[in-house]
Amino acid sequence: MISRQDPAAVQGFLEDTSNLKHGWTPGVFFPESEEEVAALLRTAAAEGRRFTVAGNGTGTTGGRIPFGDHVIAMHRLNRVGGVTPLDDHTATIRAQAGAELQELQARAAAAGWFYPPDPTEKSCFIGSTVANNSSGSRSYLYGATRRHVRALRVALPQGDILEIARGQYLADADGRFSLDLPLAGHLSFLRPDYGMPSTSKHNAGYFSAPGMDLVDLFIGSEGTLGVILEAELLLRLAPAKVFACLCWFMDEDGLFGFIDRARSGGSGVAPRALELFDRHSLEFLRQSYPAIPQGTAGAVYIEEETTPDDEEACLEAWMSLMESSGSPSDLSWAALDAEGMARLREFRHRLPVLVNEWLSRQSESKVSTDMAVPDAQARQLYELYRDACEAESFTFIIFGHIGNAHLHLNILPRDRAEFDRAKALYRKLVTRVLAMGGTLSAEHGIGKLKSEYLVQMYGERGIMEMVRVKKALDPYLVLNIGNLIPKSFYESET
Repeated sequence: MISRQDPAAVQGFLEDTSNLKHGWTPGVFFPESEEEVAALLRTAAAEGRRFTVAGNGTGTTGGRIPFGDHVIAMHRLNRVGGVTPLDDHTATIRAQAGAELQELQARAAAAGWFYPPDPTEKSCFIGSTVANNSSGSRSYLYGATRRHVRALRVALPQGDILEIARGQYLADADGRFSLDLPLAGHLSFLRPDYGMPSTSKHNAGYFSAPGMDLVDLFIGSEGTLGVILEAELLLRLAPAKVFACLCWFMDEDGLFGFIDRARSGGSGVAPRALELFDRHSLEFLRQSYPAIPQGTAGAVYIEEETTPDDEEACLEAWMSLMESSGSPSDLSWAALDAEGMARLREFRHRLPVLVNEWLSRQSESKVSTDMAVPDAQARQLYELYRDACEAESFTFIIFGHIGNAHLHLNILPRDRAEFDRAKALYRKLVTRVLAMGGTLSAEHGIGKLKSEYLVQMYGERGIMEMVRVKKALDPYLVLNIGNLIPKSFYESET
């Protein structure tokens, strides 16, 4: 097994897109087989080692950054298998944890299939998308990664390798899982005992539900319960055509009326993506897209899957909805082919680039949210963010997955004083969103950056439920300590 200890080799594993600083590691291991991963875990407790599992550095919460632990880098476990059809509409594909999402999507597309999860960073590792239950714009229709996982291979913290097919291990009527493993022996533990938020997207803490599947406990667990080695994923038949459009709105009433009608299903449209850009986002984007109409209060990006037979009716339904909502259809930017889709998707992805360029000229990092509320409260979330930031005179943008009532607020401080005020506001916003029945994270997870806020969401009792499950599978605490669960809670368990 390859390992590296020199500063130049390990430096790249001390950073991701979170801007979390001061990580350090004694060394990085690059296993080339499942057995090498298991061997590292098998001897960890005896050798006094802890491990942080590293994906490809695209995360935003500091989850891959070690603070004194060794790193297991998954880069060499990168095989993508072939496509296996199940029926006329679905197929499966297996991929190792270090395979990149873009390679899997390309492999599926070449065979005429489609992998719906679409995180913005296409270079992310498949194992990371499972460990983080990743999502994206198409999650409005298709849901997050969880819906597309049929089976996992996981290296458990004591060195066992477990294949978990969906439906194979279910919690019993009392919520108990039972496993008999060669190394760890008999494991018996109850699912986490707490409620889940009533949001359509949620990615904060261990999943829990009556009769739940064991595979769902590992999905979204951020590498704290085991190392994802391989996943069997569900594919769908690629759509014949996709229609996409940017719709401009001169006032917020029209914008949110359009969103409500598009989501209701009563206007003859069936979007797979509904994405919002507030007026501040459009001001940033106008640097690269001067043709953005002036005076816009916001925009909505939509996608819908069509066929040659229903494409015309689809277009007419959207045009009618735009006009009735006060969005001039003649100003909209529409895409009917792959080239046009690529241009509109580039528009969506250009925003964070422009924000990062702006921040590079400042002295501080952005303060951003990943929260969501129950779907019916989407506008209230938008107004909460807008009003709070305007009251503080911040530079800010609001954008994202309005179809799931999941909006990203980016506050862009100019100096340390604004940064401190923005962090104070973030804490207040967390309190307000949780009071609305929302979730701390709908997409990016908790990692190390937001673990203290997870306590606010679940309470100390809820965090101790996670500790209980964690210790059932990882009794010697060797995996991803500091992610999700604040370290202090391991010490406080009695």
